[in-house]
Amino acid sequence: MTSYVLNGGKTKLACAVSSALSPVSASRSAMLGMLVCGAMIAPGTTFAQSDELETLEEIVVTGYRSSLARATDLKRNASGVVDAISAEDIGVFPDTNLAESLQRITGVSIDRSRGEGSQVTVRGFGPEFNLVTLNGRQMPTHNGDNRSFDFADLASEGIAGVQVYKTGVADVPTGGIGSTINIQTARPLDAPGMKSVVSLKAVHDTSTTKGDDLTPEVSGIYSNTFADDTIGIAIAGSYQKRDNGVNTGTVGDYNNFPGTADQDWAAGTAAWGGLPRDENQINRPADSDIYAVPQSVGYEIAEFSRERINGQLALQWRPNDSVTTTLDYFYSEVDFERTFNNYSGWFNFAGVQSTYSDGPVASPLIYTEVNSATDFAMAAGRDGTRTENNSLGLNVEWQVNDKLALEFDFHSSEAERGASGNNGTASQLAIASFTRQRTTAYLNGELPILELDLTGPLSADDMIVTGSVFDNEAAKMEIQQLSAGGAYEFTDTTSIDFGVQLTEVDNRSQFSNVQRDTWGGTTQAGDIADLLTPASAADAFDQLSNGNDSRRQTQFFVFDIDALIARTEALGATQSTGGDCGTGLCPSSNFTTDRITEEDSSAAYIQVNLDRQLGDIPVRIKAGLRYEETDVVSQALVPVYASVVQQSDNEFSAIQAVDANGAVVQDFTRLTGEYDFILPNLDIRFDLTDNVVARASYSETITRPSFVDIQGGLTINSLIRVSGGNGNSGNPDLDPLESKNIDLSLEYYFGGSDYASVGYFNKDVKNFIGTAIFQDQVLFPGLIHPATGAPVTFDVTAPVNNEDSSIDGWEIAVQKTFGDSGFGVIANATIVNGDLEYEPTSLDTQFVLPGLSDSANLIGFYENDRFQARLMYNWRDDFFNGIAGSAAATPGPVNVSSFGQWDVNIRYVVSDNLTVFLEGLNITEETVRTYGRDELQVIQALQTGARYNLGVRYEF
Repeated sequence: MTSYVLNGGKTKLACAVSSALSPVSASRSAMLGMLVCGAMIAPGTTFAQSDELETLEEIVVTGYRSSLARATDLKRNASGVVDAISAEDIGVFPDTNLAESLQRITGVSIDRSRGEGSQVTVRGFGPEFNLVTLNGRQMPTHNGDNRSFDFADLASEGIAGVQVYKTGVADVPTGGIGSTINIQTARPLDAPGMKSVVSLKAVHDTSTTKGDDLTPEVSGIYSNTFADDTIGIAIAGSYQKRDNGVNTGTVGDYNNFPGTADQDWAAGTAAWGGLPRDENQINRPADSDIYAVPQSVGYEIAEFSRERINGQLALQWRPNDSVTTTLDYFYSEVDFERTFNNYSGWFNFAGVQSTYSDGPVASPLIYTEVNSATDFAMAAGRDGTRTENNSLGLNVEWQVNDKLALEFDFHSSEAERGASGNNGTASQLAIASFTRQRTTAYLNGELPILELDLTGPLSADDMIVTGSVFDNEAAKMEIQQLSAGGAYEFTDTTSIDFGVQLTEVDNRSQFSNVQRDTWGGTTQAGDIADLLTPASAADAFDQLSNGNDSRRQTQFFVFDIDALIARTEALGATQSTGGDCGTGLCPSSNFTTDRITEEDSSAAYIQVNLDRQLGDIPVRIKAGLRYEETDVVSQALVPVYASVVQQSDNEFSAIQAVDANGAVVQDFTRLTGEYDFILPNLDIRFDLTDNVVARASYSETITRPSFVDIQGGLTINSLIRVSGGNGNSGNPDLDPLESKNIDLSLEYYFGGSDYASVGYFNKDVKNFIGTAIFQDQVLFPGLIHPATGAPVTFDVTAPVNNEDSSIDGWEIAVQKTFGDSGFGVIANATIVNGDLEYEPTSLDTQFVLPGLSDSANLIGFYENDRFQARLMYNWRDDFFNGIAGSAAATPGPVNVSSFGQWDVNIRYVVSDNLTVFLEGLNITEETVRTYGRDELQVIQALQTGARYNLGVRYEF
C-alpha cells in the first residue's frame, strides 16, 4: 500500500496498487491513484476540508472498477449526499462528454443538443438551478440571459473527477438549488514523476450527409515534477472537429382556444384562427373543450460543423512541506457553424376542413385549408457562433502548524459568445412559389405530414425572393472571486472550517434583429432560377415510424444563402437599409437590446465537524452557517420617448425621440436591488455497522434569478389610451429562489465498489418568479397626455417573487461486481414528484418547473487485464420544457417525450503503452419528439442518428 501526503502533510490518503499488474501497469496505476486521490481533494477548493480527508481507504486501482471504487469511497465518507465520477486513468474519463458521464449519476438527467449532452437537470431542477465550479471556483457562463452551463464546451480528457453535491454545505459557493457540480483537473505534485499520454480518434457521425465521414480528435497530457518533486507542471490539450446533421419536422405554434371560439364574426364569437361551425369540421370540439390549431408545418435539413479546442496548464511549487502554491489556467474555444435548407406551408385560417380527437383537450388529427394561402415557402441559412472560456487562478495552501491550516484562492474567469461568420448568429433568406391550392397536415403520427396540392409541377422559374431575418447575439460574463479560509483542529474528533469569499459577477447580453417582412416577394419569376437546385427529403426521416408516408411533400429547392444575397442585391430588390451592409440582408452590430448587470457578493462561513459516539455507533456531524449578501446594479438600453400624439378619439401614441440625423435615440435605464441570506446546514452520518451507513441532512440553498428577470430595462407600448399605457420592466430587487432541503438515506456497502442505497429528498422552495402589474406615473414625466394634461399613467408588468412549491422524490441505486469474473452491473432510478406540473385543460397562465421528470440508468460491464466493455442505457420520462405559442392566442406547453439511449464503450490493451478503443453513442438511433397539451399535438420530431469514435491511446 502506498500512502500519499496531501494538504501540506495534514492528511494521508492511501491507495493500494494491485500486485497482479505488470510493473509498467502498476507504475501507471500508482500514478493514477495519486493523481485522482489528490484531485478529489484538489488545491483551490475548500471542499478539501470535507470528511474524506480523515478516512484511510484501500483502493485497488484497475481501470473502470478502480474509478467506481474511488467514487464509492467519496460517497461513503461524505457527511451529506455526494456522488462522484473519477477518471479511469490519466486522460481517460468514462465518457467522451462530461454531461454524458453525469447522466449516469442517480438523480441527474441531461438535455441534448444535436445528439450530444450539453446541460444537466438534477432532481428535477434544470440547468439554471445548478451551480458549476471548476476546482471549487464558480464558472462563468456565456448564455447571456440565464446562468446555465454548457458542458459541451469541455473536453473530458483533461478532467480528473467530477462531484455532484446534492446537499448544501457552508463552504461551497451558493447558487445551486438542484446541486453544485465541481469539476476537478489534475495537479502535478499529486503524481510525481513524468507522465505523458496522446490519444487519437476518428469520429464518424451517421447523421451527416454533407460533412466529412470521419473527423479528427486529438488530445494529449504531459505532467512532470522537478527539483526533488517540489516543482511541477501539467499541460493538457485537445482538438475536436465534429460534423453532424439534424433533420426536423415541425408544427409551428399551436394557437389554443376554448371550444366556444369560432369564425362567426356576426355572432361576435370570432377568433383569429378559431374553427368554423360547419359541415367541413369532423368531430369539432365541444364548447367545454380546449382545442389547438396549427400555424404551419415544415421540414428542415440542417448540417452542423463544430471545432472545439481545450487547454489546461497547472504550475505548482512546494518550497517546503507546509506550503503549496498552484497557478493554473484553463481555456476552451468552440467554433460552431450551421447550414440549413427548409420548406413549409403556413395556414391562414380560412377554407378550413378538419378532423379532431375527442376532448377535453382536442387535438387536430387532420387539418386542411383550401385556397387560403398560395405561397409554398422555402429558405436557407448559414450562420454560427464562437464561444470562449478563460480561467486563471492562484491558490496557496499553508499548514501553519499541526492544528491550523490556511488557504488563499483567487481566480479571474470569463465566458464570451458572439457571431462566427458574416451572417450573424441566426439567418434566413426565403423564397416562394405562389402555386399552393390545398394544404393538409396529418398530425396523428410521430412525424407531422405536410401534403400540398400545387397548381402544377414545382418549377425553379416560379420561385421569387421574399423575406429575410438576420439575428446577432453577443454575451459576456466575467467573474472575479477571492476567498480565504482555513481549518482548525481542536482535537482528533473536533475541528472547524471557516472562511470569507468576495465575488463580483459582470454579465452583459446584446441582441439585434434585421428583418425584411417582404413575404409577398421582391424579385420577378425566373430571376433566381439558375441558383436553385432540386432536392428531395424523401429519405430524411427514415428513423421515424411514419417517415415514409407517401402523402408527404418531399420535393423542394435548395440554394446557397450567400449566392442568393448577392443576386438579390444586384437586382436592387432589397427594399431596406438595415444591417451593417445597408441592404437588410445582413446582421447589425448596432445592438438594440443591451443588458448589463453587476452582482457583488460577500460571504462568510463557519462549519463545525464533530466525531462522536452514540452508544457503539460512530456519528459524524457537520454543522455550518453561511452568510451572504449581494448588491445588484442592472442597466438596459431602452428607447427614449419625446411626446404623446393623438391618433383617434381614444387612441394615442408615444413618439420616440430622434437625433439630428433622424436616428432613434436610446439610453440606458438603471435599477438596483439587494438581498442577504443566512444559510444553515446540518449533516449527520451514522456508521450503523462496518457496512451500513445512514444519513440525515438539512440545508438551505439558493438560486439567483435569471439576468432577464433582473434586467434594468423599462419599456412601454407605443399605443396609449385615455386611461393610460402599458409597459414592461425587469426587477433587480428580486430575491433568489430559496430552498429548504431534507435528505434521508440508507446505504449498504458490501465490497470495494459494491453498494446499494435508497434515499428520500424533499425541497421546499419559495420565491419562484411570476409577474405582477404596477401603476407608475413617473416613468416618463415628460410624456404629457393630451386628453388629461397630466403625465401618462402606465401599468407596468414586472417579475416578482410570488410562487412557492415543494418537490420530493426517491433515489435508488445498486452497484455490484461479481467476484473475480470481471463482470459488473450498475442500476439506479430517480422518482420525482411535485405540484408544478402543467394542467393542459386550463388556458390560464401557469407556473411550471421545467425539467421535472423520472429517470433511470442501467450499465453492464466486463473487464480483465486486457479487455473492457460497457453497455449503457439511459432513460428519461416525459418532461415539460417551456411555453410556446402565438401572442394572438393562448400559448401552450412544450413537452419532451420519454427518451432512452443505448451507448457502448470497448477498450483493448495491446501493450503496456498502447490501447485501442471503440465508442458508440445512441447506437439504436433513437429520435426525439416534443408535443403540446396532448401527445397527439406533435411540435417537433428530430432525427439525429448514431455517433462512433475509433481511437488509439499511447502512454510514454
